[in-house]
Amino acid sequence: MFCTIFTLFTLFPGAAIAQQPAAQTPPPPKLFAGAGDVTAMIAKAKSERKPDQANFSQPIVRLAPYNANLEYRVAGLNAPASVHEREAEMFYVVEGSGTLVTGGTLREEKRTNAENLSGSAIDGGTRRKVVKGDWVMVPDKTAHWFTELDGTLVLMSIHLPSR
Repeated sequence: MFCTIFTLFTLFPGAAIAQQPAAQTPPPPKLFAGAGDVTAMIAKAKSERKPDQANFSQPIVRLAPYNANLEYRVAGLNAPASVHEREAEMFYVVEGSGTLVTGGTLREEKRTNAENLSGSAIDGGTRRKVVKGDWVMVPDKTAHWFTELDGTLVLMSIHLPSR
């Protein structure tokens, strides 16, 4: 049996390599977005967001490991609450208003990947009204959730790797 396997890998070394998952190539850097680009991104979010999609996200600028995303959220569809275990998240409110809940405990907590948790809501926590022009920093390992949106809420979010 060993000889057969050894012979197969010796004669067909590509077969072993083909079974390994391909390494993901990071997206190319995007170093500039003008005001017109952001306006176009908001229009794109309005037209392409699916009716049941709570959050439509697009990259504004990126240079690994940092990225700034435009998040377009609508009232009546709450995106899940989140905890990022290895990165802080900074938000700037571009348009609209709503309530941001930070701290507390995720309700119906689920692991979404190796570094993030999500939940249907937050129990406890601090409620804060956010409006156009506000900045918020959410430390790593802190539950956060946007709720009670007044129409639409457009955010810039930046994930910042922990120190």
